[in-house]
Order: sequence, then C-alpha cells, then structure tokens
Amino acid sequence: MEKDFWYEKWVNQDTAFHQMEGNHLFLKYFPTLNLPRNSKVFLPLCGKSYDMSWLVQQGYQVIGVELVEQAVKEYFEENKVTPDISKDSGFKVYQAPNLKILVGDFFDLSQKALGNLDLIYDRAALVALPEEMRKRYTQHLRTITQCPQLLITFDYDQSKMPGPPFSVNSQEIQEHYQSHYDIKLLESVEIDGGLKRTTAATENIWKLSTKTNS
Repeated sequence: MEKDFWYEKWVNQDTAFHQMEGNHLFLKYFPTLNLPRNSKVFLPLCGKSYDMSWLVQQGYQVIGVELVEQAVKEYFEENKVTPDISKDSGFKVYQAPNLKILVGDFFDLSQKALGNLDLIYDRAALVALPEEMRKRYTQHLRTITQCPQLLITFDYDQSKMPGPPFSVNSQEIQEHYQSHYDIKLLESVEIDGGLKRTTAATENIWKLSTKTNS
C-alpha cells in the first residue's frame, strides 16, 4: 500500500473510515484505565480523529502522527483552532494547547521525537495496513514506545471484502504483541448491519499491558 493511496483518499474525500464522533468502545473503556490527567497519549495514523479533541478536553496531552497534511489541516479548521506550525525531527508540526500532530511517515518516527508516553491509543493504525505492513508497524512501534495500549480491531472474513480496514484476528494480535504485552480482550461487539454494510464483522477492543520483563 503506497502513500499515494492515502493522499488520494483525502483529496477525493473518500474518508468513510473517519468517525464523526468518539469511538464508543474507547469512550467506554478509557476511564477504566484511571490514567492521571496530563498523561501523554499517542495516536498513530491519527487522521482528524474526534478522539483527540475528547482527550484534550479531559485534560490529557495528545500527540498524533499523520501522513496526509490535508487531514491535519481539516482537523484544526473543523475545531476552529489556529495551530502553531513548526518543524522538528524531520516532521512538520501542528501544535495547540495539549495537542501536537506530526505530519509525516510513521516509519520515520523516533523515540526522541515522541518523548515519554503513558498510553498508545490505536484505533485506526493497525487495521489500516495490509498484513505485511502490519508486521513492520508493530515492530517499529515497539522500538519507539514502551507503554500500554488500547487497541481497536475488526474481525471478519477478509475474502468477503478488501480492506482497509483490514481484518485482524486474535491469533494475529498474539503474534504481534504477546512477547511484550499481557493481552486482554475487553469487549467484542457485532457491528450492526455489518462492516461498511457489506459483511458480518466484530469490533474488538484490547488492553495491552506492558510486561515487566519485556
């Protein structure tokens, strides 16, 4: 999957993957983490997710990374916020109080660019990538971060519909994360009407707790 795929998605406004409100499973389970206010939450491949605004409103520091600058511009325009724009670590940086979005390729991110994190919230990153890229994604994520995750995935018959979002089943979750995380499925919910109104699917939320010996 090339970068142009995502540029074209945003240029053509083919962004059905963008949710106009907060993810229901995230909003249900995030409070159970008891994460202290002012903690730093990282959203990879963040797009213009409403969840970023919700986290900022709750008093958290949010950092996102997004390949397509248009998505970032739209986020600030729609939220009527004027960002400060700068450059850092090879990324164009859009910044507002308690929010920083790095524009560029996730795979160019370094631990230094992110700093210390308290939580990764992956709603649309892992499921946005085809299988061969998911392996590379999870390996790089483990390299640049060492903190717990909330992870949203979909599980469905991949032969019935092409991604994204791609199907990521429980076995694959274990393959990617079991060596570094204790993995807990918090809830699995059948998607009413099917994914994209096309095929039966479940939406799953996982809690990944960092192993002390990882």
